Amino acid sequence: MRVIAGSARRLLLVTVDGNDTRPTGDKIKETLFNMLNFELPGAVFVDLYSGSGAIAIEALSRGAQKAYLVENNRKAAACIQKNLETTRFTEQGELMICDVMAGIRKLEGRGVKADIIFMDPPYNHEYEKNVLERLSNSSLVDDSTLIVVEASKETKFDYAQEFGYQLEREKVYKSSKHEFFRRKSATAEASENE
Repeated sequence: MRVIAGSARRLLLVTVDGNDTRPTGDKIKETLFNMLNFELPGAVFVDLYSGSGAIAIEALSRGAQKAYLVENNRKAAACIQKNLETTRFTEQGELMICDVMAGIRKLEGRGVKADIIFMDPPYNHEYEKNVLERLSNSSLVDDSTLIVVEASKETKFDYAQEFGYQLEREKVYKSSKHEFFRRKSATAEASENE
């Protein structure tokens, strides 16, 4: 696996052996970042279920100012650390070795505001539903924060509106998809309720 574009272009990244993580393939990663291109410069990027860190590192390579990589698996965290060193992003990329909910709490406690939150949890366990519910009233998120979820193609997000999100975009691949959400602004919700 490699960094596709930007300042760390072509640098090789290490991944975790075995089936503990499921890295996003280069083609899908390229499609994703083509869609995120205008959002990235100067962005604060939060990568939940970070795996090898490839997504956050790609974001940094393409101009994000800061990335927080939240990963619970120690082997994956060791890969992230190595990848941050290889790409020379140890200053801009901050590894948080903890579960996602603890990571969100820590970031809130530090007053972090995310421009983009990406999550690629293990498929078909509804982890994304729990995280979206938690983020729906989090100080980490405001109306401009873009939340991108990678999920299996079959995953339903019919609850998202009830949590106060609107779907901005969806990109479906062979076996997975990316869903792009933003929290509905208070004024948009008020006009919908009139």
